[in-house]
Amino acid sequence: MNLPETLRRHRLLAVVRGNDPEAALESVLVLAEAGIALIEVAVTSKDEAGVLVRARAALGPDAPLGAGMVFTEADVVQAEQAGASFVVTPGLVPAVAESVRLGIPALVGALTPTEVVAASLAGAAAVKVFPASLGGPDYLRTLREPFPDVPFVPVGGVEIESIPDYFAAGAVAVGVAEPLLGSAPRGGDLDSLRLRAAAFRAAIVGPA
Repeated sequence: MNLPETLRRHRLLAVVRGNDPEAALESVLVLAEAGIALIEVAVTSKDEAGVLVRARAALGPDAPLGAGMVFTEADVVQAEQAGASFVVTPGLVPAVAESVRLGIPALVGALTPTEVVAASLAGAAAVKVFPASLGGPDYLRTLREPFPDVPFVPVGGVEIESIPDYFAAGAVAVGVAEPLLGSAPRGGDLDSLRLRAAAFRAAIVGPA
């Protein structure tokens, strides 16, 4: 898949992060039903691969489904075998080189200009600015000036009200976990997730 193009098309990356595999899977399916197709699964348990396998089976072969919290070469191999379209790393970890070797796009975490350069040189398909809340849209705008061609995705503390500002600052997409998912991946209310999903979809409508 072409990750930068996919990010620009969908504009919202939903980050499903929790420790309950069943609840995480249900959250993924609710998001997909609500029209949020670009999803990262970051289940903090040993069954993340199982969630990915089942989500892939439910959503079909073309759904842009990513594996989060990827650190090692083995994590990348496991993610590929589970059906992930792309991987997401917290920084410049060994998984990045392995994803490049296997031809799997990587969204690589970075914050400083030095980290952005390192991630880009390592073969990152896009850069996750994390935690985005540390500098907000103004920091992203400043960071983008020396790196106009890097696809930036702010993640971490992105609230629904700040989404237009991040897009105006040059983000190709935004990644959202808790403000969108709430407690759903941990067994929380799915009806509330449906309502939030509709609100977030409305927030990203507009020219890319």
